[in-house]
Amino acid sequence: MSTTRQHQPGDRGPEPSASGAGSSGVPRGVRSLALGSASGIVPLARDFTRQALYDWGWLPAATADRRAAAEDVLLVVSELVTNACLHAEGPEALRVGCDGKVLRLEVSDRGTGQPAPRTPHRAGRPGGHGMFIVQRLCMDWGVLRVPGAPGKTVWAELAAPS
Repeated sequence: MSTTRQHQPGDRGPEPSASGAGSSGVPRGVRSLALGSASGIVPLARDFTRQALYDWGWLPAATADRRAAAEDVLLVVSELVTNACLHAEGPEALRVGCDGKVLRLEVSDRGTGQPAPRTPHRAGRPGGHGMFIVQRLCMDWGVLRVPGAPGKTVWAELAAPS
């Protein structure tokens, strides 16, 4: 699992199409939400992501596995946005993309810090579990920085339910 690989824009393969389904009929698309100084940012981000999951057919979930996959996505969104609120001067934007096989979450913020799971992880200790949860639930995650530009984008990828 990577935590800080610095990918250049475009080196993670082609971006999902803007909306609709691919040639295989699998739902795909990209959604963006400006967060800025909105109040209730975490619930707003969850609701935005939940709507995308409905539009892409992840919800309503027909099986327990599909329901768990959608709940994992919503939990990861909450953790990434909360971390940006607490440790990175607030989130600026949320981007949710699905190519039919992988769902990618991106939270851009103004912070200069480097997110990392607390080591060692102590389950009984309050706080500090956000990036540990992201690491456990996601196939991969990392940080993108644009040289000379402020802030960063923390991204995470989860497998689409089968």
